[in-house]
Amino acid sequence: MSPLGLPFFRKASTDSHNTITSQESASSTSLVLSTPRTELPTSPSQASLHTTAGTVDSIPYSGRISPTAYNQLGFGKVVSDGGYLSVHTLGVLNGKQLDASTNVIRTDTTQRLTELRQGMKQEPEPLDYYIVPSEDAHQSEYVAAIDKRREFISGFTGSQGTAVISHSEALLFVDSRYYSQADKQLDQNWKIRKVGSPGQDGRDWVQWLSDRPKGIIVGVDSRLIAHETASQLTTALQANGSRLKFPRLNLIDVIWKNRPPKPFGQIYIHEEKYAGKPANEKIDAVRAWIKQQKPHPSYRSQSSNSPNKVTMANTPTATIIASLPNVAWILNLRGSDLPFTPVFHAYLFVSLAAAVLFVDRKKVSSEVERYLKEMNVVLRDYGDVFTFLRTGGWGAGRVLIEPKTPYVISLMLSSPRYILAPAYCDEMKALKTETEIQGFREAYLRDGAAMVRWFAWLDEKMAKGEPVSEWGASQKLTEYKRLNEQFVGLAYENISATGPNGAIPHYTPTRTNALLIDTRTPYVIDSGGQYFDGTCDTTRTVHYGDPTDEQMEAYTKVLKGHIALDSVIFPEGTTGAQLDVLARKALWKDGMNYLHSSGHGVGSFLNVHEGPHGFSNHVPLQPGHVITNEPGYYKDGEWGVRLESAMVVRKVQTKFGGENWLGFERFTQVPIQTKMIKPDMLTKDEKKWLKLHNQNVRLALTPLLMEDKRALKWLKRETTREGPAPTVPTGVQGRALKVEWD
Repeated sequence: MSPLGLPFFRKASTDSHNTITSQESASSTSLVLSTPRTELPTSPSQASLHTTAGTVDSIPYSGRISPTAYNQLGFGKVVSDGGYLSVHTLGVLNGKQLDASTNVIRTDTTQRLTELRQGMKQEPEPLDYYIVPSEDAHQSEYVAAIDKRREFISGFTGSQGTAVISHSEALLFVDSRYYSQADKQLDQNWKIRKVGSPGQDGRDWVQWLSDRPKGIIVGVDSRLIAHETASQLTTALQANGSRLKFPRLNLIDVIWKNRPPKPFGQIYIHEEKYAGKPANEKIDAVRAWIKQQKPHPSYRSQSSNSPNKVTMANTPTATIIASLPNVAWILNLRGSDLPFTPVFHAYLFVSLAAAVLFVDRKKVSSEVERYLKEMNVVLRDYGDVFTFLRTGGWGAGRVLIEPKTPYVISLMLSSPRYILAPAYCDEMKALKTETEIQGFREAYLRDGAAMVRWFAWLDEKMAKGEPVSEWGASQKLTEYKRLNEQFVGLAYENISATGPNGAIPHYTPTRTNALLIDTRTPYVIDSGGQYFDGTCDTTRTVHYGDPTDEQMEAYTKVLKGHIALDSVIFPEGTTGAQLDVLARKALWKDGMNYLHSSGHGVGSFLNVHEGPHGFSNHVPLQPGHVITNEPGYYKDGEWGVRLESAMVVRKVQTKFGGENWLGFERFTQVPIQTKMIKPDMLTKDEKKWLKLHNQNVRLALTPLLMEDKRALKWLKRETTREGPAPTVPTGVQGRALKVEWD
């Protein structure tokens, strides 16, 4: 964080000196400010006297005029968090531009793009286009700071998106989750390509590059692109007389000055009491799968007249695993190399006779080394993996790779030595053990209790009319979660969104862009947690004022979809995509929709987005699959609503028997606010579901909250079928849901 480029917060002080020295919070860099203190005006008439373009400062909140009133003065943005105010006005600071209209910092990418294009020209075969993916050398969703190349070159901070740069333009391809965020963060050098939108602009980056003029040369780092994507792009380019090249050096790394260092967090053992299965059993399962794979049909023996004779040369004898969650899961190890996901940088090679872990040895303690040795897992340096693959260090036979394997591995092996195979480790990992399922139940109880404590705190603040920003609320929620046993960290950045930010599915507040939570629009909180016994992902939408009919109707339709997915009974073999319509039916009826998936798989103390199943693909749901249920609705530029709970697929008994029927058991233990519901839109069964849902949450969480009277009071009120209207600021009319439930 730049000392001059971002605001900091300081406690209110009676110090009258003009020069202030202030210490940033423990989580950030120390800052020293040696400029005259900026005093807030106490009335609109004084506002113009205190506006200085280019200043970014924080000042004590005197309480003489509300932050909302300050914002209406038009000279900047004022945000309050627990007695701190931050005033933001337009300026260019340390190469970053603070836009007063959106209060979002945009990175000036002019010089970076100039240097990158120079590098493209200096390649032995000059490049016409250069691709900068979001992923790292393991195709990770969240990446370490050192691997945030796409963010560096574009200024866009979303977790997904691909940059394509030519000598005349720079394009960012994002899906619907990031349309608004990209609009706000990209500077004038960039154009947004909204993947999935109608027309030509909706094409993905592979399709778009396929339509470029003939004879172009496209470059990309082979470590950062998946085998299936590289193969698809190569075929498309060749059809147009063009080529895909892999420069020796990553062109972003070459120009990235002050690039962050490699992470060196220690690797630790994930105990079997959480994992439910020992690592050696998982390694044995991988080997059994290798033996089941058929020899490559296109390979022919050179020493036999029989073209179909099976030889050791075309027989699968090993697999290379590059996915960090899969490496961690198989070995029952965890680390801290990536944000939000407890994994470590490594490759795992498993053959019928040996297992080799390629990892930085500085991360391996003597305890972990002994643990691996007991399983006959050999340690080698992380950088040795490519030499090992190129020289055939495993001996005879072919290596199985999955479609998302980094393409550099395919290049190192060369096609005669690998066979493309399904992602077996993904499939194994997705089927949770009973131990893992019980861990999810317990993790969601603790996570739910933390959210209830936080909701009670936020309710109290809002009732008193105290200003709370999205960022301040997010930070407070994290504080409550940190008090939980077995809490390791967040599973992703909290999505804390009010007003127009609620219409951005993956919006994340910062100190500089946070709005005050208002009483006119819904407030969306989407928060996860990493616990030793499970990974949590929960979303709730609440309202602190008097919701409009439009907001209530949208919320009720989303709730109806949420209930439909939660309640469905379906036969074995049913895919998530076949159930997806249930979440959308009520919305579709009136021409409403949301563009993201209705839910995704969830890892066990691993990545919060886990495959292969979900509500957007055709993978059959199986008992043991954990999946989220998260319909939503977003009125662009105004507000949004979303409800999300996690569930596990279980076998169910039906009226007429049979063993091939499945349903869901819900993990999430957080009340659903009834304030925004239109009762006449719910069926009798839906009302019964809501009543039982909130009653069960109250019964489950009450024992965990006995020492917190405020939280217990809030929980009782929010889960009572016919309670008083929540307390809201003076002058705001609240609504209570009064429903004939039975």
